[in-house]
Amino acid sequence: MYHKTTPYRIFNVLNICLLVILSIMCIVPLIHVLAVSFSAKSAADANLVGLWPVQFSLEAYKKTMNNPIFLHSIWISVCRTVLGTGLTLLITFLAAYPLSKETTVFRSRNVYSWLFVFSMIFNGGLVPFYMVIQKIHLMDSFWVLVLPGAVNTFLVILMLNFFRGIPKEMEEAALIDGAGHFRTLFSIFLPISMPSIATIALFSMVFHWNSWFDGLLYLSNAKDYPLATFLQTVIIQKDMSSMSMSPKEMELLSQTTVNAAQIFIGAAPILIVYPFLQKYFVKGMTLGSVKE
Repeated sequence: MYHKTTPYRIFNVLNICLLVILSIMCIVPLIHVLAVSFSAKSAADANLVGLWPVQFSLEAYKKTMNNPIFLHSIWISVCRTVLGTGLTLLITFLAAYPLSKETTVFRSRNVYSWLFVFSMIFNGGLVPFYMVIQKIHLMDSFWVLVLPGAVNTFLVILMLNFFRGIPKEMEEAALIDGAGHFRTLFSIFLPISMPSIATIALFSMVFHWNSWFDGLLYLSNAKDYPLATFLQTVIIQKDMSSMSMSPKEMELLSQTTVNAAQIFIGAAPILIVYPFLQKYFVKGMTLGSVKE
């Protein structure tokens, strides 16, 4: 067998070592941020914190969780992620189902497919897109965070490739029994498409949760920012107006520890959700990519 040959074993060892190094490079910064968030002000300001908290303290988390603007930004991000992911899934299902048909069933399939691909490669640019958002009166509204990114061509292509791998006999049997296309989609295709659904949901969740530029561009009131935009203004732009501290708090807190606490809280939801979807995610990325 090929997996017992010496070259394959050498490759396997090198591959494992490389993956271990990459994993450590990804995990260590997160552990460092967590350690800083639990450290005292003096240790954080003196840059003495490594991978373990120095002079353990919860003051940064108390300050963060008592900030109404921060809590409101989390709520906006949660609503955006839930609604945006649900809307993306619905549109992806409805678009991928007809595009997965043969041209004998859907004659204009190739035309619509190329329109989707064209929109993925070419776009009008930032300024025309901003003008469109302004003309349809989405500026300074919650829906400007959800609707512009509702259609993702890559996810549509991923789903239609999965649909093409479903045996045609199942669809034909449903149609013979009197089911329409909507009934076939939601009763036959979707229940057996959980790996692909989990993959698309995870992609969409990560996009909406981590997206910060659209909030900064389309929202003028900082109180309406989603969490990623809020963190960008506080940490990158150094705008501390939303993190005002009293003299007593300044004695106990460092802006470094507060920022670290906010970063870890912002990353925690995706870190919690991903392990539950990982097995579906890996399977969904491979199914439909190879034809027998």
